[in-house]
Amino acid sequence: MQMNWKSYVNGYQSFLRLEKSLSLNSIEAYLHDVEKLIQYLEFSSNKSGPGQVTLKDLQEFLKWITGLGMTATSQARIVSGLKGFYKYLLLENIINKDPTELLESPKTGRKLPVFLSVAEINALTGVIDLSTPEGKRNKAILEVMYGCGLRVSEVVGLRITNLYFSEGFIKVVGKGNKERLVPLGSLAMNEIVHYLREVRTGIPVKPGNDDIVFLNRRGSKLSRVMIFTIIKALATKAGIKKNISPHTFRHSFATHLVEGGADLRAVQEMLGHESITTTEIYTHLDREYLRSTIIQFHPRS
Repeated sequence: MQMNWKSYVNGYQSFLRLEKSLSLNSIEAYLHDVEKLIQYLEFSSNKSGPGQVTLKDLQEFLKWITGLGMTATSQARIVSGLKGFYKYLLLENIINKDPTELLESPKTGRKLPVFLSVAEINALTGVIDLSTPEGKRNKAILEVMYGCGLRVSEVVGLRITNLYFSEGFIKVVGKGNKERLVPLGSLAMNEIVHYLREVRTGIPVKPGNDDIVFLNRRGSKLSRVMIFTIIKALATKAGIKKNISPHTFRHSFATHLVEGGADLRAVQEMLGHESITTTEIYTHLDREYLRSTIIQFHPRS
């Protein structure tokens, strides 16, 4: 990393952590965007510091990453990250002109996320071996992900003290440490209760994990990768060919709510989306579902 960039990047990292309260994964993603620009400047022997970078430099940078085969979606993400970095520099009075102000992101079509039908959700949960402690835990995890629309980080970080069974809610700590209350359905609630009583009580819990709901057999919090692995294995076992991940359950939760006629603002609140525009993609999914249904079943189609 060029020396005249290092201190600014370190300052930006502290800003994201302390002022924005972002997760480590989000901070890494933002810093990676800036590091891509630094990599380009080094490649092209451009000695500019953050304050000397011009709009033309940034446009040439976009051409460079296009040449590397980067998709329009990835490029748009990087542009967004760079705009965030330069907003920080303006805020701190390190620069007085933002070179990203007129920088246009590549046009990207809104890609509809993969989601599972109710039958596919049932097929996945149906292949879980409930005779094992891990199977009982995994059933509870899947029911909570689908029943509450949680992010994978929210599932692994779920705390016993945030389970309000009598009120029928769970408290979730989402992006930027923002808390929200999500309704807990009876099926998901029952699976958590069974897991807590029949499995978790027999696990020797490691210090610091006493309040974590879902544990591995060694008594530690599950990793995000472990959830991915569990879901991939179950999909293979159930014969589901879709490329699914933990986030697929969140998409399925939202899609099925919108298809059922749920108010979009309520879905936004439950998902913890800051902007309604993020939630609106599920109305597109709904339209696409209706369109495919008409094509498949209407006699004139």
